[in-house]
Amino acid sequence: MKWVTSPAETQIALLRVLQERELERVGGTQPVAIDVRVIAATNDDLQASVEAGSFRRDLFYRLNVFPIRMPSLRERVEDIPLLVAYLAQRYAGKMGKKINGIDKRTLELFQTYHWPGNVRELQNVVERAVILCEGATLAVDENWLLGAPRPAPSGIALASLADREKEMIENALTQSRGRVSGPLGAAARLGIPRSTLESRIKSLN
Repeated sequence: MKWVTSPAETQIALLRVLQERELERVGGTQPVAIDVRVIAATNDDLQASVEAGSFRRDLFYRLNVFPIRMPSLRERVEDIPLLVAYLAQRYAGKMGKKINGIDKRTLELFQTYHWPGNVRELQNVVERAVILCEGATLAVDENWLLGAPRPAPSGIALASLADREKEMIENALTQSRGRVSGPLGAAARLGIPRSTLESRIKSLN
């Protein structure tokens, strides 16, 4: 179910289940006690939906008890080569093919593309490349990617982005007194995994 477009009645019903820990069967007249744990996932901005009035604030807080943010693929550029290698071997094994390497231009293309379809789009592109691959090196046609790769920012823009990122990380580390991990650490304040933050700290010196 797409929560932000679900009817108000559905949101109320779910809220009752979470609050009262009971429900009524279809056609039933007596409440049934339940003991469940709910894991909810979405790529929508629920906070914005709350402000827009399309998602109940009380339901948002009931679901958002322990939030875990998963960064999108475009935020994990350093993970792309490993993911591509894994997917290439996975699909090659299914098709009885042997892939020994990834074309350098293909990896560059993957790392500059913005991946609006996230990991599923990457899977789609790699699977197509394996199907069409006639040798041992995986390569893709850039026309397969929606909208083609975005042009790389200028040197000045890159420097500006790096400076801004460094400032944000330094502020988070100051607020967390140098702690990187944990619920009060800098990674949690920035909403990114600890490993990603440690990698960015190393990259930015």
